[in-house]
Amino acid sequence: MEGVELKEEWQDEDFPRKKAKKKLSAPDMSLTLDRSEGSLLSDELEEITDLDLDDMETPSDNSNEFEWEDDLPKPKTTEILQKTVDSVQEYSASEEREEGRRWRIFRFGDQDHRVDMKAIEPYKKVISHGGYYGDGLNAIIVFAVCFMPESGQPNYRYIMDNLFKYVIGTLELLVAENYMIVYLNGATSRKKMPAVGWLRKCYQQIDRRLRKNLKSLIIVHPSWFIRTLLALTKPFISSKFSQKVKYVYSLKDLAELVPMEYVAIPECIKQVDQEISGKVEMAAAAVPE
Repeated sequence: MEGVELKEEWQDEDFPRKKAKKKLSAPDMSLTLDRSEGSLLSDELEEITDLDLDDMETPSDNSNEFEWEDDLPKPKTTEILQKTVDSVQEYSASEEREEGRRWRIFRFGDQDHRVDMKAIEPYKKVISHGGYYGDGLNAIIVFAVCFMPESGQPNYRYIMDNLFKYVIGTLELLVAENYMIVYLNGATSRKKMPAVGWLRKCYQQIDRRLRKNLKSLIIVHPSWFIRTLLALTKPFISSKFSQKVKYVYSLKDLAELVPMEYVAIPECIKQVDQEISGKVEMAAAAVPE
């Protein structure tokens, strides 16, 4: 029955029918703008002679608009993200290595402690390994106060906090068995002397094994201040620790107690020692026989 058109009266009422769409004719439109006097456009478009349709924005309900580039759709959010990524400064290989060397982890007191190595770089010589004495791995730990930071620095507390963790962590690494501490006190101004609280904190944070294995604390070139300080704190420290403290007034006397082959003595300490030795010799020469 191809080509046969059924008239409307032939169709069953119960048979589903497709509704015919009504076509509406569009009214005639004029593309000319009404510029007559009194019209809405007569004043606003008086000076406009041409419309650039490319510059006109097309309204859209879709908030995820796309911009076309290289024949591929690219969302604006991607462009913003790219600008953010571009604004992040990239490290060179040398800068990444430098940043990696900035921080170091030391473990003591059953905890990990991060140390800003860049902040304490000028003061790392404050503690060093001076070799061994006796039989076995009896370490000599050299503590040179002349390498401590001055208290007048604006970031003094931050440096001291990191230096404290560095000293304790290094001590844990250097000591295997018994050990002694050579405390070089000479050539040190009052500004570089650590506070009593800082020294007490160091002693308290030392592991019980290290406190037990400390055999002697030798103070070289002790000043009046350090001797007074130890005298005042003597009632608050154990008698065993007090017995470990020894005063040495010259490097010559130190060499009689400690093998000096690997003990690094700063030049400023050597100069002080020469001055003190010269004064002692002059005083001895002035005494009549």
